[in-house]
Amino acid sequence: MTMKADNHSFPLVSIVTINYNQSAVTCKLLETLRMISYPNIEIFVIDNASPSDNPSVIKETFPEINFIQSPDNLGFAGGNNLCVRKASGKYILFLNNDTEVDPGFLEPLVEKCELNPEIGAVSPKIKFFNQPDTIQFSGQAPINNYTMRSYGFGYGAVDKGQFDADTLTHFVHGAAMMVPMSVIKKVGLMPECYFLYYEELDWCSSIKRAGYQLWYIHNSTVLHKESMSIGKLSPFKTYYMNRARLLYLRRNVKGFEFFIASLFQTFIAIPKNVTVFLLTGKIEHFKAYTKAVTWHFLHLFSKEIHSNPTLN
Repeated sequence: MTMKADNHSFPLVSIVTINYNQSAVTCKLLETLRMISYPNIEIFVIDNASPSDNPSVIKETFPEINFIQSPDNLGFAGGNNLCVRKASGKYILFLNNDTEVDPGFLEPLVEKCELNPEIGAVSPKIKFFNQPDTIQFSGQAPINNYTMRSYGFGYGAVDKGQFDADTLTHFVHGAAMMVPMSVIKKVGLMPECYFLYYEELDWCSSIKRAGYQLWYIHNSTVLHKESMSIGKLSPFKTYYMNRARLLYLRRNVKGFEFFIASLFQTFIAIPKNVTVFLLTGKIEHFKAYTKAVTWHFLHLFSKEIHSNPTLN
């Protein structure tokens, strides 16, 4: 299928991004979105209560966008969900603010979804912004139900065309993913209990359980600056990443597998990680990690862990 030049044949795409203390970075993304060839979009930017930034510059520089300033930091899922509730698009495209896009990146994503109503989400080829010949995402393996870890196909490889074919994937990438609004209405919104990390993986699992497919689209490219707002090795990241990993286990692994996975985490993974942080002198990371584990003991019977927000 080839999109026609008539703008009425292009379904509306609502593009959503979150700003947190990175207005200059967000503006760079919006500059590239001004250059895209797809003619039917609306853009939502939510500022997640940036404590030391002046997000008003975003709306001043890009008056055409829908700008939302939240009084509270709603996290990744909460911020995105707030925008989805206000969006009108047939498709919702979630973009990290630390991405920049190719001018023609959107057409292949829309065309793929228009051709196949069984698709629940798609992601483009994602490359590293500072190494634009190097792949970050071209599909992803399933999560190991015991370690709660996965790996990306082609991660860190030089792009020589070896991933130039659309393929089914077990997960799409949260930095750039498009989901039909009809799927969101059926499956629900992103789970907000995570705050950061794993929420898109959990959402993908829900989308697959509802019978939909997930696809990597090879001829759409996004460049990702990665972790600009959080820091690659910060204790903040250590806390939320490990808290989220155990949340995914509790929400998605069932029965005997859950029992074995819990034993693995309790007697192997957690003691190992604690020991490594102590032996390497990373005391702040040790504190963050033990805080993440403790959170789960304090919320052992919390019903909120298994709640899923809906569009209505």
